[in-house]
Amino acid sequence: MDVNMDATPVGNGAAIIRWQLQNDHRFLTSPIIELVIGEGESETVLTAHQDLLLESAYLKQLIDAFDDSSPRRIELPSEDAKTFSCFLEYQYTHNYSIQLKSNDSLDSTDEGSKLLLHHAEVYTLAEKVGLNKLKILAHKKIHSLNSTPMGELTYARYIYTHTNADDVTIRRPIASYWATQGHILRRDLKDEFKLLCIEMPAFSYDVLSLMFDRKEKGKSPENENDSSGPGSARKRPRQEE
Repeated sequence: MDVNMDATPVGNGAAIIRWQLQNDHRFLTSPIIELVIGEGESETVLTAHQDLLLESAYLKQLIDAFDDSSPRRIELPSEDAKTFSCFLEYQYTHNYSIQLKSNDSLDSTDEGSKLLLHHAEVYTLAEKVGLNKLKILAHKKIHSLNSTPMGELTYARYIYTHTNADDVTIRRPIASYWATQGHILRRDLKDEFKLLCIEMPAFSYDVLSLMFDRKEKGKSPENENDSSGPGSARKRPRQEE
């Protein structure tokens, strides 16, 4: 009788599959939590498995406060449903995507500007819920985008408004970008750039510090290579130099 030594017994194979399902998808057997995102006309109700939400220290505190008689419901009136959906998508798939509304009038840089802000919102949400891997992913997606001067300005304003001063991972690349490319972008956004500098002293300080550092090292932004023309902002690495 021929014996196939490579064959896996059916029983053992089924047991392995069951073990993998139990360990990879154990969250499927956990309770469902109702999430009320936003308020008023923008209120959206989402649901998710409890075990996935427990990976967030912020949400874990809210879930731990449940008692036996309370509804398994978390209200997050200050959150944005679209951004929070990205967090949930990441928890289930380890990735997320952002779908913009179809608009034929948007070119690739206009679209990139909108995506830039959306990924920034995911980044700050990941910081709030305590999910570092999602922060890293959002930061990576930010680096891949082209944008417009106004898009860059809006992005800078959002980050300097919604992140901590010690978050150099995302703040320093912004300051570095404006220190090297700002002389070009300011031609199109003189008033807007001035307003940002007035409203965000930390932004002004970071940009000036880098400009002075470069001047001391003999590097002039005006003499650095630049491939962008008026009204455009080329893709650049949003990472610390």
